[in-house]
Amino acid sequence: MIINLTTILLVGSILLLVAILFSKVGHRFGIPALLLFLFTGMIFGSDGLGLHFEDAQMAQNIGVVALSIILFTGGMDTKLSVIKPVIGPGVVLSTVGVLLTTLFTGGFIYFVSESVYTSVALSVPFCMLMAATMSSTDSASVFALLRSQRVHLKENLKPMLELESGSNDPMAYMLTIVLIGYLQHSSMNGWEMVLTFLYQFSIGLLLGFLFAKLLCWFINVVNISNRTLYPILVLSGLFACYAVCDLIKANGFLATYIFGIVIGNQKIVNRGIINHFFDGVTWLLQIILFIMLGLLVNTRDMISSAALAILIGVFMMLVGRPLAVFLSLLPFRKISLRAKTFISWVGLRGAAPIIFATYPVVSDVPQANLIYGIVFFITLISLSAQGMTITPVARMLGLAEPAPPEGSFIGVEIPEEIGADMEERKVTKEMLEKGAQIKDIQLKENELVILVRRNDKFIVPKGSVILHEEDILLIVSPNKVEEGESSSLLL
Repeated sequence: MIINLTTILLVGSILLLVAILFSKVGHRFGIPALLLFLFTGMIFGSDGLGLHFEDAQMAQNIGVVALSIILFTGGMDTKLSVIKPVIGPGVVLSTVGVLLTTLFTGGFIYFVSESVYTSVALSVPFCMLMAATMSSTDSASVFALLRSQRVHLKENLKPMLELESGSNDPMAYMLTIVLIGYLQHSSMNGWEMVLTFLYQFSIGLLLGFLFAKLLCWFINVVNISNRTLYPILVLSGLFACYAVCDLIKANGFLATYIFGIVIGNQKIVNRGIINHFFDGVTWLLQIILFIMLGLLVNTRDMISSAALAILIGVFMMLVGRPLAVFLSLLPFRKISLRAKTFISWVGLRGAAPIIFATYPVVSDVPQANLIYGIVFFITLISLSAQGMTITPVARMLGLAEPAPPEGSFIGVEIPEEIGADMEERKVTKEMLEKGAQIKDIQLKENELVILVRRNDKFIVPKGSVILHEEDILLIVSPNKVEEGESSSLLL
């Protein structure tokens, strides 16, 4: 086959189409879409239909761009008012939890290599590096699965899990980079490793905050007539933030997540178009990322280490992750046993661990291909076993309840700068007890009905309009959050 732009576009479009169709079929059977995207890449790969892709450096570069945007979008969708009650346990899980997972899993890998698979001679630092690459829960997987499952989790678990998954990738990244540095320059001592951690964490946190605050100010004063350019402006700020962090060896992934949180909790113009843009781009990047990582894997190498990968994967799911979660959450006595059990189970691996597994390969660490094959196999196990059982486990533990309706029945958005809230409310029998006209239903003093939807028809409301059960009312009221309140949470 002649490789040119036309061929790349044709093959790429077929891959995207097949992946989307697979995800539609998988949704009916409760199979995570991200798992099917990985399988799509494997089917079309060198050991499948023969599409060769072996450039680990390119995969890493694309993965870094994709992961940065995924983390940003996750951060932007994170509301401080929602995560404020769970910031403590979420941050501890994303730092101490990742470190403990690395220590427990690395120790187990070394034990297995010494006592069971003696033909595989692995040093302690190498075992810790392998564990570090897969020590974080994957933000792309957790965000996608929790937001696609039609279930509401009790005990504030959803924001806690999203906060953990969004903020623990930076910790896993730091561990991976430090351990690669140690393997290549074994003269690095413990204090140097600690100082590297502190530098990367603190500077990444600071730069993410400062870049976001500066961009929010600029967005609100620049007054661009073409509104579609605002998402591009945010994207350029995001890339600048990551690039500066990378240049000075700070943690760019942490910076992009903080960048997203600040942007998502500040008052900015044209937020709606910015959110829609990044929602679409994030899904596109997730599809491309998982397909690409599936193409990169060598199926024969993965199968040759399958037994070791299964042992490590089962240990992580049933021992390593639960131990790390229960120890990390010891200071938080209000979190119930069933909640801790559920958190232990939702330790999904995904794109981030596979991307981090490319770093040893690109850095020419000896036996690095073993890391990639094992991490990839464990990701398949995790997405299959854990990803497909999130809702059943939540129900079994009594943590699930029916989710409120999501989405927009009317499809109207109100600009954030107006300073008003908009709500869609379904008309019930109880609302019509005192009369069926709009003027008869009980609304708060500051609420106003601006549109009524009945089936597929829209009605301009007047006081005499007769309402029916199941009508959808579009109601506007003054913003509940005083201007500047969200900003004060970030100072």
